[in-house]
Amino acid sequence: MGTTAVEHLKALPLFAGVSDDGLARVAAVATEFEAPAGRVLAEIGQPGNGMFVVEEGEVAVELPSGGEAVLGHGEFFGEMALLIDEPHSARVRAKTDVRCIALSRRDFSALLDEEPRVAVAMLPVLARRLRGAI
Repeated sequence: MGTTAVEHLKALPLFAGVSDDGLARVAAVATEFEAPAGRVLAEIGQPGNGMFVVEEGEVAVELPSGGEAVLGHGEFFGEMALLIDEPHSARVRAKTDVRCIALSRRDFSALLDEEPRVAVAMLPVLARRLRGAI
């Protein structure tokens, strides 16, 4: 990530309550990537290798039931497969060109240990997803 990585991360709701030191740790291990519209980013049944935060663009979360949810700036995906160590339960594809931040399983776990505020910020989103309201 670039030189203003801490300020950049602070602008994302998931990281808004994280200390500057914590954000510097996130920036040190996070990877930014871009994907064109249509690219599949997660597939049902595949192992979860990381969590992703959408910086720009939109992704479509395609549920096995046939439903679809659209996630945009500041929203995240891939965390469920990491939290419960099970394969992805939905297909995620780039609806538009996207830029995301990726955190590996190991780095995600360390982040939750070091910065529990990230987990607290995730809880309302996870609760809505579990209720089926993605």
